[in-house]
Amino acid sequence: MKTKSLKAQNNSLSQTEKQLEILANGIFKDGSLPTFKKKIASNNLPPIRPKKLEILQINVGYMCNQVCAHCHVDAGPDRKEIMTHKTMEQILKVIKNTKIKTIDLTGGAPEMHPEFRWFVEELRKTDVEEIIVRSNLTILLANKKYNDLPTFFAKHKVHVISSLPFYKREKTDRQRGNGVFDSSIKALQMLNKVGYGILESDLQLDLVYNPSGAFLPGNQAALETDFKKALLEDFDVKFNQLFTITNLPISRFLDYLIASENYEEYMYTLVDAFNPSAVENVMCTNTLSISWEGFLFDCDFNQMLNLKVDISSKHINEFNQDELNNRFIILSQHCYGCTAGAGSSCQGSIA
Repeated sequence: MKTKSLKAQNNSLSQTEKQLEILANGIFKDGSLPTFKKKIASNNLPPIRPKKLEILQINVGYMCNQVCAHCHVDAGPDRKEIMTHKTMEQILKVIKNTKIKTIDLTGGAPEMHPEFRWFVEELRKTDVEEIIVRSNLTILLANKKYNDLPTFFAKHKVHVISSLPFYKREKTDRQRGNGVFDSSIKALQMLNKVGYGILESDLQLDLVYNPSGAFLPGNQAALETDFKKALLEDFDVKFNQLFTITNLPISRFLDYLIASENYEEYMYTLVDAFNPSAVENVMCTNTLSISWEGFLFDCDFNQMLNLKVDISSKHINEFNQDELNNRFIILSQHCYGCTAGAGSSCQGSIA
């Protein structure tokens, strides 16, 4: 299969089916595709299996005030999918009956869910130790009703993890839209004002760096130093940590790779950068992803490909801890992104 032919996928297939077909077949010059499973086996590594479940990553909906070029969720203002109150209640019930200590709220812009604040307040009534919100920052300025979110986050000790593609305006706006950088800086200053990212504060503010093109992120520690220096000197902005995350070849980013005819080269980059030491700690071993509909997935990338967990109990309303503990994790070619270089997870590099 050649790169150009990927642009002419069968129109009768859904977008998810097309992406799965592309990932399954690949386009390597020698005609072969080293599957991720075979790559693990060839390095004498055991199959990837679950460890102790520590994190529930909950996608409360795809609605977002931005349309980012790299978004693996295809989020945007036109997306209306949101989690129902009933599903949120089911999740709360599971949390109360398990020992899960970290809840990771994502979207879209999770803050746009009409019951977002109620959900955070109810989560704080459980034994959960950490609540994370994945914020795009600009949502804090998108509407007056969101302006007090920094105070709300601080009140409930929410750990804020925010996307900021770069510490320069041009690169950030190119990836996320004109004006996003300036709005992001204002939002970071709002968070700093209530104590986030300050050394002596217990309010955690972390940033996420995604490459803007078809290449791997640089060294996480070095980038963190650069980000901290530039943001402090130019805008008096402080934060705790920087997480580098590799763009996985799915959704909008896969569409970009195909349209720009970079898919083959990028897949070679991921495969050639395969790091055996990153395999043991990939996030699917300690994290479970829940879709806005309440279905269970090994990770949020599998969620976007509709690859539900390989057990009979696939929905939160039939949550079965034993089945989940003994399942095999579903793997595909996009998994190379989590094991390339220093490895990648929603908490940054892993190796």
